[in-house]
Amino acid sequence: MSTAKAQLEKLPRSIQFVLALGAIALAAFPLLPVEGGDFYLGMLSQMMILAIFAMSLDLLQGVTGLVSLGHAAFFGLAGYALAFVTPQDAPIALWWSLPLAAAAAGLAALVIGFFVVRTHGIYFIMVTMAFAQMVYFLFFDNKALGGSDGIYVTFRPDATALGIDLDNKLVFYYFTLAVLLALYFALRRLLFSPFGRVLAGIRVNEHRMRAVGYGTFGYKLTAFTLAGALAGVAGYLWAAQTGFVNPELMGFHMSAHAIMMVILGGMGNFAGAIVGAFAFEYVMHVFKDLTKHWQLLMGGFIVLVVIVAPRGLLGLVERFTQRGGKS
Repeated sequence: MSTAKAQLEKLPRSIQFVLALGAIALAAFPLLPVEGGDFYLGMLSQMMILAIFAMSLDLLQGVTGLVSLGHAAFFGLAGYALAFVTPQDAPIALWWSLPLAAAAAGLAALVIGFFVVRTHGIYFIMVTMAFAQMVYFLFFDNKALGGSDGIYVTFRPDATALGIDLDNKLVFYYFTLAVLLALYFALRRLLFSPFGRVLAGIRVNEHRMRAVGYGTFGYKLTAFTLAGALAGVAGYLWAAQTGFVNPELMGFHMSAHAIMMVILGGMGNFAGAIVGAFAFEYVMHVFKDLTKHWQLLMGGFIVLVVIVAPRGLLGLVERFTQRGGKS
């Protein structure tokens, strides 16, 4: 199956309907009388944050064709940015700390991307992982930056300028959902913009794009920087929710998890990244409850999905709906 055919950029109405139902379900869930509601609110909030993280990687991996094994570095850097700027005795304002954290992650992505987007294929993968490991050990081995123990975020950001209280779990849940939906629609618009079409062209055939006059280096660097900033938004929200950051947020396993989320849901449309993040986290929690060797089950599940549904879960849904329409 070619790369072009492997993508599901334009979502059929059946998939759009399923996604709309999912959004409605997320919005309605806090209204249901569920035992242990606070626990599930926290879990779903984390899933939505990871969905934002997965969407940021999908911009690179699914849209542009750049597989990064170091994307978690930007996720963790933004979390650390929030921890460093939050005072010990008072919360920090959301309206400037969130853009600051995203900008810090984006700046790091710009600097790293200036070097890594010059490489291709396996070399790109290895260089991104190398840079991420450098960032990881910079924080891991440096006590001034928290060391291996990490740093606590003493207060959640203050969002009174928006008229909301993020210390309230329900408010934080809906705020995270609003950010997820806003970024999804923005990225969908970007996907079909002239810029997005150039990125898709680079994924399919970069040499041909250069031949017709496009400066692919600049486009790839812009995509890399934007993806880093979006990962920073996710990292900021993660730190705000958990109240803690450590170097493990920048580790290879976080990047690998994001890659599996994107593959699991379906690449190149951002909706698949959301579905993949929720599916990955849900299945992982189920397997963890079954056995301490849950990684074996998780690996087998990912392999099975890749074999049965090479275009991810959304591609599988499309296949079944098409068969249903023909029968």
